[in-house]
Amino acid sequence: MLRLSLCLALLASCWASDPLSGWVQSPGFPRGYKPLSRLEWRRCAPKAHQLTLSLTHLDLEDSLDCENDALEIYSDGQKIASLCGRKPLEELQSSVSPDLRSSAGGCLSLTFRSDFSNPERHTGFRAFYTAQDFDECEHPSGQECSHFCHNFVGGYYCSCRLGYILDEDQHTCTVRCSQDLSGSLKGRISSPFRPYPDNSRCRYTLSVEPHLQLQLDFSAAFDVEQGPDGACRDSLTVETRSGMLGPFCGAVPPPSPLLTHSNHVVIHFNSDNYGSNNGFTLFYRTKGQTCLGTVTPDSTVTPMRQEYHYGDRVTVTCGIGRRANTPEESLSHYVTTCQKTGTWSPSYTCDFLTCDLPDIGQDVLQLKPNQISTLFGDQIQFKCSSSYYNLEGPDTYTCDASGEWVSLDGRKTLPRCTEVCGKTLADASSATGRILGGELAKAGEIPWQLSVRGRGLAGASLIGDRWALTAAHVVDKNDALTLYGGVLNLAQTNPTIRTNNLTQGERLPVDYSNVIVHPGYTKNVPNSNRLNFDNDIALIRLASRAPLGPRLTPICLPEAQGPLVDGMLGSVAGWGKKEDNIFSQILRHAPISVKSSADCRDTPRIRDDSMLFTQNMFCAGAQGTDSCAGDSGGPFFVPKLGEGNKGEAGPYRIEGIVSWGANCGDRQFKGYYTAVRNYVGWIRETMQKVEDEERKNMKK
Repeated sequence: MLRLSLCLALLASCWASDPLSGWVQSPGFPRGYKPLSRLEWRRCAPKAHQLTLSLTHLDLEDSLDCENDALEIYSDGQKIASLCGRKPLEELQSSVSPDLRSSAGGCLSLTFRSDFSNPERHTGFRAFYTAQDFDECEHPSGQECSHFCHNFVGGYYCSCRLGYILDEDQHTCTVRCSQDLSGSLKGRISSPFRPYPDNSRCRYTLSVEPHLQLQLDFSAAFDVEQGPDGACRDSLTVETRSGMLGPFCGAVPPPSPLLTHSNHVVIHFNSDNYGSNNGFTLFYRTKGQTCLGTVTPDSTVTPMRQEYHYGDRVTVTCGIGRRANTPEESLSHYVTTCQKTGTWSPSYTCDFLTCDLPDIGQDVLQLKPNQISTLFGDQIQFKCSSSYYNLEGPDTYTCDASGEWVSLDGRKTLPRCTEVCGKTLADASSATGRILGGELAKAGEIPWQLSVRGRGLAGASLIGDRWALTAAHVVDKNDALTLYGGVLNLAQTNPTIRTNNLTQGERLPVDYSNVIVHPGYTKNVPNSNRLNFDNDIALIRLASRAPLGPRLTPICLPEAQGPLVDGMLGSVAGWGKKEDNIFSQILRHAPISVKSSADCRDTPRIRDDSMLFTQNMFCAGAQGTDSCAGDSGGPFFVPKLGEGNKGEAGPYRIEGIVSWGANCGDRQFKGYYTAVRNYVGWIRETMQKVEDEERKNMKK
């Protein structure tokens, strides 16, 4: 008795000190609360417990919607009661307290407040709170148990009827129906009981020697639950090494015999938690392995049969746009043999072929968009890097079945970006005067004009983003060339006399290994002693692409053949000597006309020897309007400046290169020019040869 009394005393002590049970009351209870009183209270239950609140007394000032004095109670943050006025204990116990409870493991809180005055004294409220075990079996969580739910302090558990086991989810009761029948060559398998139980999870394993396959024969009495929509509510599936057969359900059995083409089979039978169907019965046996008529997806087989026997050989042909990726190479077809195990060897997957990304070769030719796919049937589009290039050829190509990029019209050669030539930013409305003191050029007016610095001052013409055209005598014996483009004022090419208000010129690096003089030009003769300027033409390759823009674009080559028409009017430009025999600091230009061949044969004499005139030359100028010293290598172009962008005049084309002459201050003087149209073939062939050699070296 002493021990029992001691234990009871200890329990009472523990209960009294437990923060999860006790009393909560208004300030001053029971004498009455004061105006503007306030109380905040909150308690939480442990896991799997529920906190309840039982009101034993309520006496607050009554008001509409309890707006004066109020007791507000919250469960898990949601208001569940707002109380005021007087209520007897019986009413509190019957209609108020039963609803004052938290969720499992949740919290209860209350707020008491009074306003600034009370007409009479009110005693307030008192309530008892306690934490009690939560009975999950009476709530949805416990009702998830298939058969039985058992509650205990702090939780619950599920159990099953005889013949069932608890599944891994600890809620579902399933039937003990799994069997490993490996090694058995024939036998019978059926669903458990009749009708079969709900929540069945049956697994039957069959395994025989590799040279055999399992054959399944289903009895006609087949009854597996199927929904009104035809979907399987319960299901029978057959898992083989090559995949799943089924699911099967309804009242019609699977086709018999069902050849699995596998020596290892797992039969799965699953049912839901409702139904009263009778199930299935099947008989299994073995037979020799055969190979299926499909070796690999996305292919065809020749010869085609439903099944093949050991030793049969077939040809597998991949579908259009696919290739069999063997260890050695990619093939459109291959030969394979049926093995004893019912498999094909060799066997390769037929994957979509891919096209290599095209070797563009030009940094001005680009692909769009940035994300590019190279699978069969994918498309790519080309564009040029700027508006100073034209795309020659189709812009869209498709990866075809040959693994090549083909345009919509069947072309396999990629497009290329060619420079826009013969266009100017600004045209002079009318150009009069002489290059000897002629008209000053405007920015972007002659964008192909280049300044050549070496052993003297000379000119050249940009004919592509990697090529310049000049006179042979300009580069002959001259191994220190410097080229500038987009230049108006020579101060732009000399850092010691930079003019701040002029646009900076662009220095163009020279590929000195490809400064190419025409083979018919007589080299190593001083210009002062030279009487023969035949074939006075040379190409200069730039070490990198010229940055084309509004002040630097190429001029077009001639298209016409034969001699120039007498009287043809064009323009000549350069920084050569003016009337005062001083080189011009500013680029100048002037219109001049082509002279007749008879006039041109009347050549000047040097040291009593006449200069040689050939069919590769023409002359132009006279009357004090012409090129002069320092203009060598510069262009004579048609039409005259100011007419090239108008009507049918077409783009500007270089027809002549300033070559030779004498006494350019004499008003009767004629300047002699290399006839560029005679060399168009040599120019194109030479440039192509150099570029082909460069591409060849890059691939090594």
